[in-house]
Amino acid sequence: MTFFRKLTGLIAIMAVLMVPTVVSAKTVIRVQSVIPVSADETVMLKRFGDNVTALTNGEVEIEVLPAGAVVGVKETLEAVNAGLIEGGFAWTHYWSGYHPAAMLFGSPTAGAGLGIDNIAWISWYMEGGGKALYDRLWDEMGMNIKGLMLQPVGPEALGWFKEPINSMEDFRKYRFRTPPGIPGQTYKEIGIAAVAMGGGDILPALEQGTIDAAEWCCPKPDSVFGFQKVLKHYYLQGLHQVVVNADLYINRDVWNSLTPHQQKAMEVSADASLIQSLAYRIFENGKALKSLVEDHGVILHDTPEDYFTEYMNAVLKSMDENKEANEFFAEVWNSMKEFADIAVPFWAGAQTTNANLGQAYAKQK
Repeated sequence: MTFFRKLTGLIAIMAVLMVPTVVSAKTVIRVQSVIPVSADETVMLKRFGDNVTALTNGEVEIEVLPAGAVVGVKETLEAVNAGLIEGGFAWTHYWSGYHPAAMLFGSPTAGAGLGIDNIAWISWYMEGGGKALYDRLWDEMGMNIKGLMLQPVGPEALGWFKEPINSMEDFRKYRFRTPPGIPGQTYKEIGIAAVAMGGGDILPALEQGTIDAAEWCCPKPDSVFGFQKVLKHYYLQGLHQVVVNADLYINRDVWNSLTPHQQKAMEVSADASLIQSLAYRIFENGKALKSLVEDHGVILHDTPEDYFTEYMNAVLKSMDENKEANEFFAEVWNSMKEFADIAVPFWAGAQTTNANLGQAYAKQK
């Protein structure tokens, strides 16, 4: 009897061993960034990748490559479209040359002229129809791409100056580094000597006197660039990039090869990245601003009031021109306007309370 029991047990073990083991294949998505791997944006991109890997039980891995690893920065989107790399990472407005509506997703100048700030933009994107329009953007471009919005930033600072500016008349005395595209063009339309240049060229240009003033982003990135070494007057309130969004581009064939669960994991991780990025930026910029003022002698100023009216009027003119020239741009802008008419009056009023609360505390210190 014992023999037969042992024989039965052995047969059962052999049966288990003979069943083929199913091993899930790992999908590695190489994502080339347009910035160095040490940048804050890349740090947050890697956090997104860690979430994807965790939610897919290791089945999907995001491998972050630095700018220029496979193709040049300007060729990033085309490389993803062609499948030379599986993914890319940049700011949506980088691709405004392919379609002007990319600006409304990546950097809607002065909140698209609608009073939309970075948090309200997320509300439009997630609840007001923006995400569906964003998905259509790539088809409008003719790109074989699936996009995922990851990182909101903003509002960006007006910038750095040699001396205080008390009015637009003072502002117009300076050669001012601006972003390329519509934000920079808008500065030209209000009489600013706007000079577009890459981030790495700004500090040398300031040191050599090629430009007199500059903007880049916010206290943390600005301090890393070292603007405080040559300029001491800093203005936090600017309109040119109230909203700035970085996103991920995945070759659509690669995206379609993922399982529904893997796709959902990436979408959930992308939505989580929106709030994680906001949280990261508030704290990092706060630490940097404190150090700029206390350790580097930087002086904070309020932006002159006439800047806001002049810049906003120029933005509205630009929006009208783009709406007239491009049907999809007009559709996206009209969606944002419908949202703004409902949400902005509430949010602006609520934010006034938040701003007053914060200023009351800051002035006690």
